[in-house]
Amino acid sequence: MTQQPFELPHFYMPYPARLNPHVDEARAHSTQWAREMGMLEGSGIWEQADLDAHDYGLLCAYTHPDCDGPALSLITDWYVWVFFFDDHFLEIFKRTQDRAGGKTYLDRLPLFMPMDLSTPMPEPQNPVEAGLADLWTRTVPSMSADWRRRFAVATEHLLNESLWELSNINEGRVANPVEYIEMRRKVGGAPWSSGLVEYATAEVPASVAESRPLRVLMETFSDAVHLRNDLFSYQREVEDEGELSNGVLVLEKFFGCTTQEAADTVNDVLTSRLHQFEHTALTEVPAVALEQGLTPQEVAAVAAYTKGLQDWQSGGHEWHMRSSRYMNERARSSTPWQTLTGPGTSAADVGALLAAAGAERLRAYTHVPFQKVGPSRLPDFYMPFAVELSPHLPGARTRLTEWTHRMGILQEGVWDEDKLAAYDLALCSAGLDPDATPEALDLSAQWLAWGTYGDDYYPLVFGHRRDLAAARLTTRRLADCMPLDGEAAVTPVGGMECGLADLWTRTTAGMTPAQRRSLKDAINKMTESWVWELANQFQNRIPDPVDYLEMRRATFGADLTLNLCRTGCGPAVPPEVYRSGPVRSLENAAVDYAMLINDVFSYQKEIEYEGEIHNAILVVQNFFGIDYPTALGVVHDLMTQRMRQFEHVAAHELPVVYEDFGLSDEARKAMGDYVDDLRNYTAAILNWHRSVDRYKPDFLSRRAHGFLPDRPPAVPILSRCF
Repeated sequence: MTQQPFELPHFYMPYPARLNPHVDEARAHSTQWAREMGMLEGSGIWEQADLDAHDYGLLCAYTHPDCDGPALSLITDWYVWVFFFDDHFLEIFKRTQDRAGGKTYLDRLPLFMPMDLSTPMPEPQNPVEAGLADLWTRTVPSMSADWRRRFAVATEHLLNESLWELSNINEGRVANPVEYIEMRRKVGGAPWSSGLVEYATAEVPASVAESRPLRVLMETFSDAVHLRNDLFSYQREVEDEGELSNGVLVLEKFFGCTTQEAADTVNDVLTSRLHQFEHTALTEVPAVALEQGLTPQEVAAVAAYTKGLQDWQSGGHEWHMRSSRYMNERARSSTPWQTLTGPGTSAADVGALLAAAGAERLRAYTHVPFQKVGPSRLPDFYMPFAVELSPHLPGARTRLTEWTHRMGILQEGVWDEDKLAAYDLALCSAGLDPDATPEALDLSAQWLAWGTYGDDYYPLVFGHRRDLAAARLTTRRLADCMPLDGEAAVTPVGGMECGLADLWTRTTAGMTPAQRRSLKDAINKMTESWVWELANQFQNRIPDPVDYLEMRRATFGADLTLNLCRTGCGPAVPPEVYRSGPVRSLENAAVDYAMLINDVFSYQKEIEYEGEIHNAILVVQNFFGIDYPTALGVVHDLMTQRMRQFEHVAAHELPVVYEDFGLSDEARKAMGDYVDDLRNYTAAILNWHRSVDRYKPDFLSRRAHGFLPDRPPAVPILSRCF
């Protein structure tokens, strides 16, 4: 027998798996259904023995322990279909590296998921199409239009991102860790599984389905499911199938470590994601239910869905321990404190295991703020793009000072002219858009000033007063400063409201309703992320690494910047191009590089002078239990990999997108300009951090302990706003 490449670690799974009593019914039904769809004899993919060995009826009976027999049979059919698709795509397209054929195959599948069931479907040409047509028809009548839309999107992601895996196999390329987590969610199928959890338990109310807490529940569920699968399937995927999309392999290559060390680290990330799931379920979900005014029935639906995700975790683990599809020899129980019996075991063994699990969770809350760390250490950054500055920079600096005075931003005790000069935000804008007109450069600098001021304002004003209620109220009022369809805006008070109202009016004057909605959503995402930071600060909780990186994009204002860049590209580029996987990958790589630049430069400012916990280097220190220089090395390596990913996507994946969407010459030029904007974005932000005083030790020692408001800043005279 082939030797295992590593010993499976001890898994954190405190919830016992339960088995649905209708398991045999589901097994028999799914076997008959698979045969009717053409998935067994003659398919060239599976025989009856394969289906029996995989035992998807057992998987679904463990992951959906409480639904009735017909629901379990339907859900099992869905899983038979998705695993057959995975193996079918592998044999027909991955092994032959036929990307063109794979794309044609995938492009037809959405035709079998119409939102309106009266829409005719084409005649199925293979078992995958036949299965999807049958399942869609049987499933969606009992669900709302909102659920149909979300489930169809998750299914399309699951299918289409198989091309990403195929492209990586063609190139022999292993993804970096952040890229892998993002893409694994789509191609791995767990967001799709969460839709079936809703079918089996209760549908999530549309009013909260897209909120951060429900999104995080789905994402943490997804990451844990996928990382667990990566551990069990490493031998089959990497050694037998030649797969490169496996979390153990990704960390093995990124850290240059042994397979066992990579596996143990993957398990640590898995555990952290489960802790994040529990934290979100117990703290953020109740809060959003209260804020959105959910009815008791809707609250019960969210609770049932949350429990369903929890059941899936424990049941999925139990199935992996039993299925012949995976490496599970010598696997240790996920709940050893329930199974340790007999001679040689004792309460001490159980206590040690519980203490280890508790120590991992507690570590996030033990940071001592305001530790002296000394000047931020700056590595040799990999930056392949040259910075170019606008010739209108001197005038923009002067006009920015005038604008901040007029808005009341410099009269509230948070900033003054000395700080504004030290931050030199017009310098950043001059690099972001070196070809801008004076008016466009002013607008860019003012947006940067407004966003940076808000980022400073929230922790200084609300953080030190520990006033989360006031922060939430301020955030809601800021949203009301951005009318969409001619409705009356609130009368702005204070520097932030006056500044936002002014910028909104001038920026959106020529925008379409869709562009205004997108911009407002981006700004709301940023301001709401500042509240998320405050909540962590009040708990003294260092975030989970994955949650931190994804929320850091919001706190950094990435969506706002990208929205403004896209608007400048004009209407030639269809919106679906911006939503495509490669373009999102390009944007996220650029944003991550830029925000990590900020974390590297601001380490002393945030850790020593501000008592912050939202810094990537600190997050890495806490997660791995390593010192500052070592954590800086990890962050620097990740930055370099993200920049190389940006270059790879721009050079190799975007041309394929242009062909896939049949873009016109005008649209291709617009996309080329957009890529140049992102290159300018990364180069300008690095240049700005190197140049300004905001992060330098001399300035920090002189100004970091400046005026601290002990009350809400005074409301400026409204005539200053306009």
